[in-house]
Amino acid sequence: MSAALIEDAKHILEKLVAFPTISHESNLAMVDYMADFLRQLGARVFLQHNEDGRKANLFATLGPQRDGGVVLSGHSDVVPVEGQDWSSDPFMMLESNGRLYGRGTCDMKGFLACCLATAREAAELNLERPLHFAFTYDEEVGCFGAQALMRELARRNIKPAAALIGEPTMMQVIEGHKGCYEYTTNFVGLEGHGSGPDLGVNAIQYAARFITHLMDLGEELKGRAMAGSRFDPPWATIQVGRISGGAGRNIIAGHCSVEWEMRPVQPSDAAFVKESLETFIRQQLLPSMKAVSPAAAIETIIVGEVEGLQVVAQSEARDIAFEITGANSADVVAFGTEAGLFQEAGISAIICGPGSIEQAHKPNEFVDIDQLKSCLKMLARLQSKLV
Repeated sequence: MSAALIEDAKHILEKLVAFPTISHESNLAMVDYMADFLRQLGARVFLQHNEDGRKANLFATLGPQRDGGVVLSGHSDVVPVEGQDWSSDPFMMLESNGRLYGRGTCDMKGFLACCLATAREAAELNLERPLHFAFTYDEEVGCFGAQALMRELARRNIKPAAALIGEPTMMQVIEGHKGCYEYTTNFVGLEGHGSGPDLGVNAIQYAARFITHLMDLGEELKGRAMAGSRFDPPWATIQVGRISGGAGRNIIAGHCSVEWEMRPVQPSDAAFVKESLETFIRQQLLPSMKAVSPAAAIETIIVGEVEGLQVVAQSEARDIAFEITGANSADVVAFGTEAGLFQEAGISAIICGPGSIEQAHKPNEFVDIDQLKSCLKMLARLQSKLV
């Protein structure tokens, strides 16, 4: 591998980091940059915008227009930097001691930069199988872009055989991960003066009972772990991330929202939690709330339900990953990715990318340059499998 290729990947990554593609902001400037880059190489490119037109997926293809081939997939969005103590500008890449610092260097613009850098060489090859690129929006807040892209690929009758999702795995091959189901549960009570709590319906207190039940379910899930589970932890998990509600300490809270998630190992875990919560709300919470205020209500909004990547006996994507990395075994992880969506769409999927998940979402996020070198080698070997 040439030094020029490494420098090219670093230069591209510097440009990608400079786009502040935080999930609540537009990613169009970065998508336009990548689309122009690939079009100049002769790739067939289409963009798929979201409903308000502020974000877009990018899908591009080098090689023949036929079924099969491999998708290199990653997300364009990054998590916020507000409230984090960075030692340098998070959107200005900094190289120091063999590391590249900046928001998204690890999760996961480093992989995108490697894809674009090696695309130059792929464009010069006589590919017999297509090489696709799928760069999505809103992975960090519910995988909304990838869900829309799967529908668009089906509509266009584009049928890749395998997908390699470049999330940070330290270049280890990952064949399975838990699902990621995200929800917001809203409680509507009845406001009143704090001196008469029995005359109102305190939405925060009912939310607290709901959260307690969630935590009890989390303990029960530990007993439902599959024998021989390879996950860490081996069971499905539940986690409450945010609570908001109330107007003041002397006012009975009329509203409260609870943002929470669960990460099921198997579909039956999710069904168990949903059924238990529905029963608890219907039999325990709502009757007590409505006895005081008939207008009281509890509503759970599905932010996103992304299935896990299921370990399968036969996997074309895993076989390809073993060939191009030299690995002979694969692992599983607890964090979620878009891989399960590809699998659900009938596309064999695997995860392998530069950097460590331990650096993701943290201040002073970084990726080791050696990790980028390993990724560039992997992608170069992939090209040889497509000619």
